[in-house]
Amino acid sequence: MPKVSITELTQKDIEDVLTQWGEPKYRAKQILDWVYRKPVTDFSSMGNLPPGLREKLDSEFMFQSLALVTQEKSRDGNTIKSLFRLHDGHTIESVLMSYEKRQTVCVSSQVGCAFGCPLCVTGASGFERNLTPAEITDQVLFFSRQLKAKGKSVTNVVFMGMGEPMVNFEAVWRAIENFTSSSLLGIGARHITISTAGIPQGIKKLGTKKLQVGLAVSLHAPDNELRDNLVPPNRMYPLEVLISACKKYVEATNRRVSFEYVIIRNVNDSVQQAIELGNLLRGLNCFVNIIPVNPSVHNEFAPPGRVKIQSFSETLEHHHVPNTVRMKRGLDIDAGCGQLRERKG
Repeated sequence: MPKVSITELTQKDIEDVLTQWGEPKYRAKQILDWVYRKPVTDFSSMGNLPPGLREKLDSEFMFQSLALVTQEKSRDGNTIKSLFRLHDGHTIESVLMSYEKRQTVCVSSQVGCAFGCPLCVTGASGFERNLTPAEITDQVLFFSRQLKAKGKSVTNVVFMGMGEPMVNFEAVWRAIENFTSSSLLGIGARHITISTAGIPQGIKKLGTKKLQVGLAVSLHAPDNELRDNLVPPNRMYPLEVLISACKKYVEATNRRVSFEYVIIRNVNDSVQQAIELGNLLRGLNCFVNIIPVNPSVHNEFAPPGRVKIQSFSETLEHHHVPNTVRMKRGLDIDAGCGQLRERKG
């Protein structure tokens, strides 16, 4: 069995371990400060800990649960994709997107995905397993350490990588608590977004949480017949169930829902479909991100032309549905929406 990652433990867990070792509890805060706030990659670098304690930590725990395999940078330098190997040999991908005023990490929550949406290559090789809280947390910490070495920090986290976060909700939430804790990473809850293919139970759970984490729903179609094909979970949770869950979420939290709409030439890009989408979302506190479909060897989808996309956007505006066309990033390194997958590295 592999050693437990230190990020799998809470402060209380670490205090209990230290007590068993005959060490003072205050060392737990020092350890967490090194793990979450300093650009170091091993226990031996924790300079304010006794050498014997550093050696004990190294013998009992992993400093990080991920091993970097490869890292690619987009031509414009604003997107970095990392391929990580896990303890069991599986791999996951995560992405850092740099903007003028923010540094956003796109994290994965599962190895593969069980849903097999044709818009996304993640599920092409099937589902392997859920990620642990440590494996989720360590994706953000990896980029955080790189950024801190440059005097920067992670400002935003989006669960839009591999897998369905709502199916692995407890582990995802444990990681979010690590991200938002003022004594750990200290990222504002409003700067974190969970994206889902539309799992009502997960949306309901999120609605009960006090942390104001954002919700993004992958919609992609205004009717059940088309969405059944583009988003297979729709066969279990059709639009009327999903939209009802979203309305209840808004009522419970008073927060806006973001809908992701990957727009595809001659599939879901007509003015009539924009009208249907406007009617579907009428009166709901929401925002639509229109995302031109990214290329993939796993399908023959292509994005509509600029005029068609603009017409779709203007039709939604006419129906009082605020929206924007999302800027594409990282396509030259397969780091765009729906392009992350397990790779053999």
